Amino acid sequence: MAIVGQKNPNADLENLGIKNTKTQFWNITPEELIEETIKRGEGVLNDTGALAVDTGEFTGRSPKDKFIVCDSITKDSVDWSSNFNQPIEPSVFDNLYAKITAHFAGKDVFVRDCIACANDDYKLNVRVIAENPWASLFANNMFLRPTPDMIKTFDHDWLVIQAPSFVAEGVVDGIRQHNFSILDFTRKMVIIGGSAYTGEIKKGIFGVLNFILPHDRKVLSMHCSANVGKDGDTALFFGLSGTGKTTLSADPNRPLIGDDEHGWDDHSVFNFEGGCYAKCIDLSAEKEPDIFKAIRHGAILENIEFIPGTRTVDYTQKSKTENTRVSYPIHFIDNALKVSKGGEPKNIFFLTYDAFGVLPPISKLNVSQAMYYFLSGFTSKVAGTEVGVLEPQTTFSACFGAAFLPLHPTKYAELLGKKLKENSHINVWLLNTGYFGGAYGTGKRMSLPHTRALITSVLTGKMIGMEFDTHPIFGLAMPKSCDGVPSEILNPANTWADKNAYETKAKDLAVQFKKNFEKYATHASDAIKSAAPVVA
Repeated sequence: MAIVGQKNPNADLENLGIKNTKTQFWNITPEELIEETIKRGEGVLNDTGALAVDTGEFTGRSPKDKFIVCDSITKDSVDWSSNFNQPIEPSVFDNLYAKITAHFAGKDVFVRDCIACANDDYKLNVRVIAENPWASLFANNMFLRPTPDMIKTFDHDWLVIQAPSFVAEGVVDGIRQHNFSILDFTRKMVIIGGSAYTGEIKKGIFGVLNFILPHDRKVLSMHCSANVGKDGDTALFFGLSGTGKTTLSADPNRPLIGDDEHGWDDHSVFNFEGGCYAKCIDLSAEKEPDIFKAIRHGAILENIEFIPGTRTVDYTQKSKTENTRVSYPIHFIDNALKVSKGGEPKNIFFLTYDAFGVLPPISKLNVSQAMYYFLSGFTSKVAGTEVGVLEPQTTFSACFGAAFLPLHPTKYAELLGKKLKENSHINVWLLNTGYFGGAYGTGKRMSLPHTRALITSVLTGKMIGMEFDTHPIFGLAMPKSCDGVPSEILNPANTWADKNAYETKAKDLAVQFKKNFEKYATHASDAIKSAAPVVA
């Protein structure tokens, strides 16, 4: 066995059951990982120097194959009623752990020591053990990077083992099929088998933090982006895929804290990560200049296609997946903070893509409404985005990230509500980046300049001084005017030619909100339930 790179002299994979390996590559440089990837025929460079790889069978997460070990730590704390939290017995984990560690015998292995949480009070040392060099590069891109001096004494708090070529035996091994991602909070391990999709590594640790920070430390973990103004005012942007979370937090006048995963304690908002994992379908320099410029040497493109005969990426191509991705260290963004941390937020935006044309472009929420819409996590799918979607469809994802929440969603909403009640200066806004004047197909899409103007009005404090109307069904406070935005679009009912049609569509959406919220009825407070839309 040969060892290449730098490691803690006391670190030993054999203690983990990983024995008889070929070469162990510990914390080798990004350049060396890129060279190893190309040498092994697992990737190529594009014309900007970024590494392009294919993740094979899985081009996205597999939520039906994600499990949590049910034991004394998780039995009474994890929300087992969620479709995303599937329990398995410790014996199932033990069996698969023994098999996946034995799988590394005779193989090269790539080890990466890294850190989650840009706040020393909650720092989590993570060791990622992977089969492929580009998975190790992904871990280097996405997590915080310890210094060489820190590596000399690095001991892991959590371990991630990823072996894409390990194939489980499905029901024989106590799981659904050949791939899996399993969290064990007692052994402090994440094991990933049968899938090379690197997002499983990132979201595995996100799931860990979504459990231990709210449950053990009373820190709110969040699926959001964040930036900060010159006066230190932090803004948060919650939103599901396609709502503009990454786009709208990218602001040349406001340095980026992070684009996806954050924690909020009593004094600060801090990034969990040291990089970005951005969708790049239909990417262009005009629409997403920061992301476009970040695709350079050291970045990893996943599942893209080249323009035939070139090494130039065709970002419109989705023959492999619509979920084409790029990962890169956060410092590839020119306007990112050197330390990914800001003060408590002053403004919070809940982004929604309302394809029905019902919700206002922007509305101000009181505390009860903030908790209600946080728990709802509403957006919508439009025709053509998925097979079988012919009309706009509502999508609800609690706390704008239901797939990553081990605890019951009301736990996160209660933490948010507590912070809002204790800090009356924090303003929460519902921002519709979808349609007005009609539903998708007949209405018009909110323009990006208008949306940015609304955000600017909020961040400069001008919006607070505006007069507001109240939406008759949803009870939302809608500004009557805003610089740079036509006043006639601020009340959605005024943009529909047929006012009766608008009222019918608004009531239909309100009914869907109420139906979705029924699953929280036994957990939510009366104050939260009072924020529901009113349907006569």
